[in-house]
Amino acid sequence: MHGFLTHDGIRPAELLRLGRAQLAPYPTAEVRELKIDRIVRQGPGFEATGTTSQGHAWTGTARRVLLATGVDDMLPPLPGFRELWGTGVLHCPYCHGYEVRDQPLAIYGQGKTVLGLALLLTNWSRDLVVVTDGPGHLTDHGRQRLHRHGIGVREEPVARLVGEPNGTLRCVEFADGTYLERTALFMHAPQEQRSPLAAELGARLTSKGAIWVDKNAQTSVPGLYAAGDMVPGQQQAMLAAAEGNKAGICLNEALTREDVHKPGAGKK
Repeated sequence: MHGFLTHDGIRPAELLRLGRAQLAPYPTAEVRELKIDRIVRQGPGFEATGTTSQGHAWTGTARRVLLATGVDDMLPPLPGFRELWGTGVLHCPYCHGYEVRDQPLAIYGQGKTVLGLALLLTNWSRDLVVVTDGPGHLTDHGRQRLHRHGIGVREEPVARLVGEPNGTLRCVEFADGTYLERTALFMHAPQEQRSPLAAELGARLTSKGAIWVDKNAQTSVPGLYAAGDMVPGQQQAMLAAAEGNKAGICLNEALTREDVHKPGAGKK
């Protein structure tokens, strides 16, 4: 994981371990490993049901809920994409571009999406080839822009990706038996919400399937907040962490306003 200040190159599991360790001294913080199957309205708050890591039924209530369940990347159903995801198949030049700078790179996709990503990658490498896996749906103007920057286009159907033992990419193999040697392949994969909880509560979704939130990180469902990759905006670990922090502040302020305006609040 890159681009996370003070933790550049850290493994995600190690960042999670450090976070949990740093929560331990706080008596008001509790970490539970649960699988939440359902969240429903209960009066002004919420009730969640699910199972513990031991498989036991669990129920809990809360005045507010913050969802940070992320998204799933929908990868092409071809050999090599899933196996090399995060090592030889990469999603973000800002997260991984420096590590493969000045190396031969492929950009997978069609239309405006692959065009924009390919042009962006000229900041990291001059040896770029767009791989469209069939008709590229590129306009003449788009092809001219790629040609102007020396970016090749391969429109043959892709058979598979071949990787090295260390997880990097060796080559893109096409259905006709030819291949293209590359060190890494970038792509913008379509995404879907990893959890249905927000949608089941009736939270509004954007046209791209993200969970809509207001300036205070609250969804269209009062008391339900969301942060991270599941909401609109750029996706990066540090940005997701910042959004979670902001959501926590907004949530706490809302709870505090609620408490101080209760009848009898502040009286002894």
